[in-house]
Amino acid sequence: MGSAVAAQSPGAQWFSPSGHLKIGLLWSLTGGLSVIERASRDVALFWIERVNRAGGVAGLKIDPVVIDAKSDIKAYREGALHLMQQDNVLAIFGGYTSASRRAIMPLIELNRGMLFYPASYPGRECWQRIVCTGPVANQHSLELIPYMCRQFGMRVHFVGLNNVRSQETHRYAKRVLRVIGGDLVGETYIPVGQKDYSGAFSEVRSKGPDWIFSTVVGGSDILFRTAYATAGFTPDKLPTASLTTSEIEVKAMGHDLGEGHFVSAPYFQSIASDCNRQFVEDFLGSSYGASGVTHHTMEATYLSFLYFQRALERVVAANGVAGLTPKRLRDACGGIGLSSAEAPQGAVRIDPDNFNSWLTPKIGRFNAQGQVDILHQRETVVPPRPFVLYPSRGVCKSDGLHLPHGQVVKSAS
Repeated sequence: MGSAVAAQSPGAQWFSPSGHLKIGLLWSLTGGLSVIERASRDVALFWIERVNRAGGVAGLKIDPVVIDAKSDIKAYREGALHLMQQDNVLAIFGGYTSASRRAIMPLIELNRGMLFYPASYPGRECWQRIVCTGPVANQHSLELIPYMCRQFGMRVHFVGLNNVRSQETHRYAKRVLRVIGGDLVGETYIPVGQKDYSGAFSEVRSKGPDWIFSTVVGGSDILFRTAYATAGFTPDKLPTASLTTSEIEVKAMGHDLGEGHFVSAPYFQSIASDCNRQFVEDFLGSSYGASGVTHHTMEATYLSFLYFQRALERVVAANGVAGLTPKRLRDACGGIGLSSAEAPQGAVRIDPDNFNSWLTPKIGRFNAQGQVDILHQRETVVPPRPFVLYPSRGVCKSDGLHLPHGQVVKSAS
C-alpha cells in the first residue's frame, strides 16, 4: 500500500507517511520489570521484521512505535496515551503486571483503542477492547496447588507482592487449597520495591510449611530467590512453586538459585515439538535473541502477533483497508485458533466470548541448566474462566459482563 493511497483512505490515521501500518509496543525496557518485559519487545520486533520481509500482512507492512514503560505505572499511562493520541496506532501490544494492565485499560476504552495483553493474570475483568493470550487463574493454580500438595504435603505458605495480582491469585489458590483439604499456614505480602526479604523468610521459618507458593514477579523474584538461599532454605527441604518464574529470571539470578523449584505455565522452552524447536532456533539465532532463552510471557507475545495477523487479514478481507478500526480488529480475534504446527506451546484459540485464551497447563521443575523438565501436562485444553471466583457477578460476553438479572455492564473490572 503506497503512502498516497494511505493519505486518501478514511483509515489513514493508522498509517505512517511511508504507508506502513502503525502499532504500539509498550513494555519496560529499563527498571525492575525489564528483566522479563524486554524479551517481549524483542520477540515483537523479531516477528515484525520477518513478516515485513515476506511482504507484510494483507499487503500491509508493519511499523512499530516503541515506548519504554520504565517499570513505572505513570510511564505506562503516558505511553499508552501517546501511542493512541499522538502516534495513532491501530493496536497496542504490552503490559506484564496486573497494575500496568489495569492502569491503561480505562485509557484504551476512553480512546477507543485496542490492547493485546500477553501475561498471566487472575481474571475478574471483562473489557471490550482487549485480547489476553496468557492464562487466567483457573488455567494454572487449579493444576499447580493439588500437584504440589500431593508431592510435598498439605501445609503451604503463600508469599507475594502487595499488589492486586498477588492478592487475587492467592484468593483463587486458597479456594483450590480448601477444596483439597490443604492448610494455609501463612500468607506474607512484600511491598513492591522492597529489597529486604529477610523478614518474610523469618515468618516462613516460624510457620514450618511443606512448600511455598510464590507470586513474586520480575526483579523482585530475583531478590526473593536470593533471600531464600541466604536464609538457608533448599528445594529438597522446602520447594517453591510459582506461576511466573521463567527461564529468563533463572538465567538472570543464576541456575543454581532456580534449580529444583517448580513452575506452572502453558509454555516452556523445553517443549519437544518441531514447532517449538524451530521457534527457539529462529528467535535465539536472530539479532533479537539477546535474552538467550525463550519463556512463557514472550511466547504469549509471539502468539499475540499471530492472532493479530489472522484478525487483520479478516478485517481487510471484509472491509478493505479503509475499514480498519481497533474495535473491528479486536472483534475479529474471537474464535481464532492456532494449531500445534503454528503455536510453540501447542494448540490454542481465543474464546469468542471473553477474548482470553484456551490453552494447556503444564507443570515443570527447573534443572541445573536453567531449563524446565516438564512433569505434568493437562490432557485437554482448558477454557478461560475469568470470573470463576465471582460466579454471582455474571458471565463475560463479547459485549460486556452479563449480570444474572439481565443487565450488561461494559468494561467490568
